[in-house]
Amino acid sequence: MSKGIATREAYGNALAQIGEDPRIVVLDADLSKSTKTAVFKNKYPERFINMGIAESNMMAAAAGIASCGKVVFASTFAIFASGRAFEQVRNSICYSALNVKIGATHAGLTVGEDGASHQSIEDIALMRAVPNMTVICPADGVEAKLATIAASKIDGPVYLRFSRMAAPVLFDESTYKFEIGKGVTLSEGSDVTIIATGVMVSEAVAAAEQLKSDGISARVVNIHTIKPIDKDIIVKAAKETGAIVTCEEHNVIGGLGGAVSEVLVQNCPVPVKMVGVQDKFGKSGKAEEVMKLYGLTAENIVAKAKEAIEMKKA
Repeated sequence: MSKGIATREAYGNALAQIGEDPRIVVLDADLSKSTKTAVFKNKYPERFINMGIAESNMMAAAAGIASCGKVVFASTFAIFASGRAFEQVRNSICYSALNVKIGATHAGLTVGEDGASHQSIEDIALMRAVPNMTVICPADGVEAKLATIAASKIDGPVYLRFSRMAAPVLFDESTYKFEIGKGVTLSEGSDVTIIATGVMVSEAVAAAEQLKSDGISARVVNIHTIKPIDKDIIVKAAKETGAIVTCEEHNVIGGLGGAVSEVLVQNCPVPVKMVGVQDKFGKSGKAEEVMKLYGLTAENIVAKAKEAIEMKKA
């Protein structure tokens, strides 16, 4: 895996690409340099609006513009998109199933030095609970670009979750097929399945390599779409490997782990261990240090995988 770009940067580049479509309108809450919507702004200034530090108003305006037949991308930090503007996202956008795509950047703990107030670890739980909302969390820049393009082509609300820090390149854009609602098996395995999303996918891949050296065969599944989640790939993995580890840069309550467990408890109950934020607020620090502090590492995934395998034997 080579060092790539942050998924937020890929998002900005993708907006500039799809901006050829005159229906595309981009709104930002005075953070265009950080969310990378400035790339679109520089190319299509007549279809870019800086709404100021007024996220709730931005979402309501996005709904209004979308109701006139436009495809609207509304962007700000994830903590504001999901938290501060929740009511407008729920009532103005999702209730009417309007064509608004929320570009939520700087999600999770990897905001780093900005600390707990800006580290959104609840946004997946909030957004996937709202009817009509599609929730996507890309793993690298390639997937982020393709996800943005795919979101622009479907009708209805989409929550796109992007990170601040650069993510290793996992996919080849010339061959990678991205499809909303379809998980991707990155490697086969028979002893345990590691299901990951977002920046944790690269950690899952690294963990599988470590497990291989210990004689353990680990399957790795990338779930980029949290909602609608790919039930088939999850159930297949559970039946064939008998144990699951979920990995996310999010609270273990209500996120990927919860979504996967909901599928399994109804279809194929197997042991599940969750790697994620254990219902605690974040702390300020360098992204890599914070990830290590909260156990969002390949080493912890390895440990949880071995625990899940032992549970299978019980």
